Amino acid sequence: MRLYLASRSPRRRELLAQMGIEFDTLVFRDGERADFEVDETPHPGEDPVAYVERVTRAKAEHSLEIVRGRHLAMRPVLAADTTLEFDGQIIGKPADAADAAAILRRLSGRTHRVLTGVAVDHLGRTEYLLSASEVRFRRLDDDEINHYVLSGEPMDKAGAYGIQGRAGMFVEHLSGSFTGVMGLPVCETGELLKRFGFRLL
Repeated sequence: MRLYLASRSPRRRELLAQMGIEFDTLVFRDGERADFEVDETPHPGEDPVAYVERVTRAKAEHSLEIVRGRHLAMRPVLAADTTLEFDGQIIGKPADAADAAAILRRLSGRTHRVLTGVAVDHLGRTEYLLSASEVRFRRLDDDEINHYVLSGEPMDKAGAYGIQGRAGMFVEHLSGSFTGVMGLPVCETGELLKRFGFRLL
C-alpha cells in the first residue's frame, strides 16, 4: 500500500522511507496564503497535549480534503506534529535567530518534554497516537548557542534544535523515543499503519 505524507519535513520523509513505506508528499501552503485549516497558533491556555492532538488531526483531515479536491487516488493520509512542553508552556519553531537563542538558553541544563502526535486518516476514519519523550540538556554556554544558531539548523525545528544533527551534543539524557523527538515516532507510526492494513517488515 502507498500513502500520502502531509509534511514538508525531510526528517519525516527519511523515517518513513526507513520503515519501507512508499508515499507521496502533500505540502500545505505557507506565508500569506497559508491554509487556515492547519493554523498552528496555540489557543489561549491550551494544554500542550491537547494542542498537539488538535493540530495533528487538523493536518490529517485537511490533507484528505486536498486529496478529494485534486481528484487524487484515495489512499491513507499520514500527518504528524511535534512541539516542546517546557514548564507547562508550548514551544514551537523559533520566529528568528534571536528567538532560537532565547529558547536554547531556557532549555540549557533543564529537562523538557517533546510531544509528537501521529494521525492516519482514511475513508472517514482517523486514528491517533502520541509519543511523549523527556529530554535533558547539559548546560550550554553562550558561545555554543550562538554558533549553533548561526549554523541555521534550529530555524525550522520545534524547540530550536534537531536531535539528529549538531544539537545531539546538547542531549545529556533521553527517556522515550529518539525518532519521536526527530518528528516521527516509528513505533507508534507502525502501530497506526497496521490498523489500516499495512504490512510492515
